Amino acid sequence: MSFDAPAMDYAGLSPVIALTTGLVVIVLASVFDSVKRFGPFLALLTFAVTAGCLIWQWSADIDLVSGSLRLDGLAATLSILVVIAAAVSVLLAIGDPSETQAGRSDWLALLTGSVLGMVILAQATSMLTFFVGLELLSIPLYALCGTNLRRRESLESGLKYLIVGSVGSATLLYGLAMIYGASGATGFQAISDGLQAGDGMLSDSLTLVGVGLVAVGLAFKVSIAPFHQWTPDVYQGAPTPVTAFMAVATKAAAFAVFIRFFLVALGPLADQWDVMLAALAALSIVVGNVGALAQTSLKRMLGYSGIAQAGYMLAGIVTATQAGVDALVFYLAAYVAMNVGAFAVVVARERQTGFSDDISTLRGLGREKPLLAWPLTISMLALAGLPPTVGFIGKLYLIEALVDDDWTWLAVMIAIGTMISLGYYLRVVATVWMSPAEESEAAAASIDTAALPPQIAGAQADPFTDSRADRRWYLVAPALIAMAAALFFGVIPQPLVDFAQHAGNALSVWIS
Repeated sequence: MSFDAPAMDYAGLSPVIALTTGLVVIVLASVFDSVKRFGPFLALLTFAVTAGCLIWQWSADIDLVSGSLRLDGLAATLSILVVIAAAVSVLLAIGDPSETQAGRSDWLALLTGSVLGMVILAQATSMLTFFVGLELLSIPLYALCGTNLRRRESLESGLKYLIVGSVGSATLLYGLAMIYGASGATGFQAISDGLQAGDGMLSDSLTLVGVGLVAVGLAFKVSIAPFHQWTPDVYQGAPTPVTAFMAVATKAAAFAVFIRFFLVALGPLADQWDVMLAALAALSIVVGNVGALAQTSLKRMLGYSGIAQAGYMLAGIVTATQAGVDALVFYLAAYVAMNVGAFAVVVARERQTGFSDDISTLRGLGREKPLLAWPLTISMLALAGLPPTVGFIGKLYLIEALVDDDWTWLAVMIAIGTMISLGYYLRVVATVWMSPAEESEAAAASIDTAALPPQIAGAQADPFTDSRADRRWYLVAPALIAMAAALFFGVIPQPLVDFAQHAGNALSVWIS
């Protein structure tokens, strides 16, 4: 009896190998006290090497590991976004209470493990690697949310995320099982072929229920309403560097497999699922924007904002066209810049005041700390979709793709959601620039944590404060770079358009 091992393309697998090697090194570093303090450097080096491998394989279009993974433009572009988000989170976590309480090497190992799951998820072309990547993404994040061991809200957010995430994973797995039963295949292309070959399988109730369950499972992961309930609580309770990572990286990875599974595996069923996804997108836009209006916690507000933004992105999949995918990837890249700028300022401000995220602590920030005020302002304007920021171009790109594919009503929903969002984004800008600077510290000191309502309980004072946080390069630099990117690509969007089209071109065989 002979065993033929599958051919291994080590160049194509180099991003996964780099992350796995870095993860092992970070774990081993925790054993040696003399090396432990270099944990952030090792993590950043791991992400830099991974990014280098992705750029090296930028033009690749190859199947890996017997077709269970695929490295192409879609996987490379969205993996780059994940790695950037992870590198920023490492910088934001330097000196954070969650990192010191959980152990620096342990914290970084969990983060790197989650990144590995995201990269696998972005490359997945089989239901098996799809689910493995999703769980490898999720399980470290459950632990990371609870790493601020002295804050009840952090532990509570980890537990909530674990429970809701488990329900989402179980729902997704049940849906995948039904689709396997209908198609008799696990590979995405084989599923498409099996559904078309089967007698009546494109309209069979087993298939349609499976599609719905998969959509629900992925909606949990990307915070699509009405499966969004965990998002504001987890965003606020989790340590802010973890929230920053979840806000952008999880969406990038989950939307990567959302695109590939629905447009490749379920492409023949596009007429069945497009209306369902359109309804979820519209509902998410309304729920997210309306829910954010009443928030006094900046992190909760950004959580509701993320729900609305996920609705905008989902609209790109509804079109089932290459233009829609291009617009979605463009908006995801813009979303990274917009959120990095906002969360970097939140991290710096919470360390200065000892209060995590109450909007009132931003009073007078424009006069006091302009290096923090400007990135936050540009991030809010970009998230609102105002010119000349990249958020405006991103929404315009999505609206154009929707109108061209006769989804005008959904394009109108994006416009209406944008108008509603001005009510809370501009409120933050007004707080930053239109309140006297001398009142800001007094406002922070006057907050009665015992009187805070439960929904902003995360604004409790943390024993760790740093009066020089606004001058820490590892906090200020990401904010300033994100601000520059949001403005540059808003004025000169073509480089980012080319970046997004590289992802869409990878699916040109399956979509028009």
